[in-house]
Amino acid sequence: MRIGQGYDAHRIKPGKGIILGGIPIECDYSIEAHSDGDIIVHALIDALLGAAAYGDLGTYFPSEDESIKDISSLSMLSTVLNKLEEDNYKIKNIDLTYVGQVPKLNTHREEIRNNLSKVTKIDIENISCKATTTDGLGFEGKFEGISCHCVVLIER
Repeated sequence: MRIGQGYDAHRIKPGKGIILGGIPIECDYSIEAHSDGDIIVHALIDALLGAAAYGDLGTYFPSEDESIKDISSLSMLSTVLNKLEEDNYKIKNIDLTYVGQVPKLNTHREEIRNNLSKVTKIDIENISCKATTTDGLGFEGKFEGISCHCVVLIER
C-alpha cells in the first residue's frame, strides 16, 4: 500500500463560475489557471502521482506548455489513471478537503463524489469530500483564492 498527499491552490477573479471535481458550479468568480483550474481534481492528481512516486503535476502538465492551455482537468486525470492502471495500481481511498469561503460545497458534495467515483472507478463509499473555511484567515479567507488538500491510498 502507498499513501499520497496532494495540494492545489488558485487565485480567483470576478467571473461566472468554476469547476470543482469536474462539476461546473455557478458563482460570482472564476479561477486564474492555465487549465480549467479544477483544484479538487488537481489535488487528486498530485496525490496519485505522489503515491506512485511519479513526480508532480507540473512534470506531466507544465504551465508553460501552450498546447495544453485550458485543458480539462478530467482529461489530465484520465492520463494519470491510465498510467496507474498500466503499472497495476488500484485506488483504494480518496480523502479531499476543499478550503474556501465560497462557494459552499454542501450542495455540490454528492455530485462531486459521484463524478469522481465514476471517473476513478472506485466505490463512492471510498471517497470523502469535505469542506472548510479559514474564518477569514489567509488567502482563502480574504477571497483571494481557494485550495484543496487530498490524501489517497493506492495498492498494487
